[in-house]
Amino acid sequence: MTEHTTTDCLLFPDIFDRPVVAKFDQRQGSSDGGAILLKAAERRLGLTSALAAGLRDDRQPGKVQHELQELITQRVMAIALGYEDANDAARLACDPVHKLLVGRDPVDGEDLASQPTLSRFENAPDRKELLRMTEALADCVMERHRQRLHGRARRITIDLDPTDDPTHGQQQFTFFNSHYDSYCYLPMVCFLTFDEEAEQYLVAAVLRPGNAPGSAGAIGILRRLIARVGEAFPKARIRVRLDGGFASPEVLYFLDCEPKVEYLVNLAANAVLKRKAEAAMKRARRASEISGQTEHVYGECRYATRKTWPWKRRIIYKAEVVRAANKEPKDNPRFVVTNLKQSPQWIYEKTYCQRGDVENRIKELHEGMQIGRTSCSNFLANTFRVLLTAAAYVLMQEMRLHLSPTRHARAQVSTLREHFLKLGAQVIVTVRRIVLHLPEAFPYRDSFHRLALSLGGQTG
Repeated sequence: MTEHTTTDCLLFPDIFDRPVVAKFDQRQGSSDGGAILLKAAERRLGLTSALAAGLRDDRQPGKVQHELQELITQRVMAIALGYEDANDAARLACDPVHKLLVGRDPVDGEDLASQPTLSRFENAPDRKELLRMTEALADCVMERHRQRLHGRARRITIDLDPTDDPTHGQQQFTFFNSHYDSYCYLPMVCFLTFDEEAEQYLVAAVLRPGNAPGSAGAIGILRRLIARVGEAFPKARIRVRLDGGFASPEVLYFLDCEPKVEYLVNLAANAVLKRKAEAAMKRARRASEISGQTEHVYGECRYATRKTWPWKRRIIYKAEVVRAANKEPKDNPRFVVTNLKQSPQWIYEKTYCQRGDVENRIKELHEGMQIGRTSCSNFLANTFRVLLTAAAYVLMQEMRLHLSPTRHARAQVSTLREHFLKLGAQVIVTVRRIVLHLPEAFPYRDSFHRLALSLGGQTG
């Protein structure tokens, strides 16, 4: 091997019966051959064009090499494919599949934007532009499911949940949060669930400072989402599920004043609520002593704070005694404020506990999509990154939706990426067509074929 070629050519002389040479010299090759599925999903949603419409382009037209929609598409596709860092653009700028995804000729087309160009792009949007893009993302998701369900849904559940985004540097508006014991941001993510479907669809993601109160921004987000859901599904009941961080008097008052909105909000225990649930706790303790297992008893009461609640609200509670091996039994009372009329047990077990599924979606956003890659120094630039990551996750959810008849129907996004997008491909361009030569020995070929057809592909 010649000098300075160790990254391009590797020699394995003694593993097999003859030397094996590995070279990085396939100029028309890509390791992301399955990404054409992402492009097909994006075309169904019209996502990148909707996001680009919310931006203002102040650049001099004669010097523009990369249109705004191309830049958004480049970043969203890269994030979906596992390249969350803009530095990866240095290697991906000439990748034929990535060029194809933004609409350029995969072989003769100009290279994609470099990392400095992408960094300038991420730092350009202001608050109004980011708000328009956030609304465009929500509208795309809403319209997609309105078409899918033909505007018919009995109930749509809105889940809001905060999560932590640890920071490591001098990012703007990062603060120490004692609850998470770290310097962080506190992004809020919003999901929609249609009827009894298993999937929760991401509809919004908003970055917040690390010292933001739990309910900060919740009313504005809920007001917009409730209005949009009501327009898209006028006959559907709207249900809002929130954790204890949102149980502020302002949020509860807003929900009470929204007609035809059901709500369930976790409520932190206090001395008054514990006293109201004490009789049920005694029954749970006796049952647990007899069975030796965890036991719980459900009940309800009317409750109002002395100063901040204008009227009494219905509180359901689960009086629970938790038993674990080699540990003392522990009281674990839980309280939920709601305007639902069903029994406390049904409300808690069949409705409120389903919030746990949202945690799986948040885990995917962190571990599968790296939504915490907010390393820009500017807060608005980090907000833009969170929004782009949310758009990439929406594309992955669209792919998963089309895999519902297969064993990948509940696969995590990291599994979808490994099984369907990370395919070695040789790109051949002729006058009449562009051909992606994928591996013949591909174990998920049938599912890939089914997914491609459902996203608009044709046999031939």
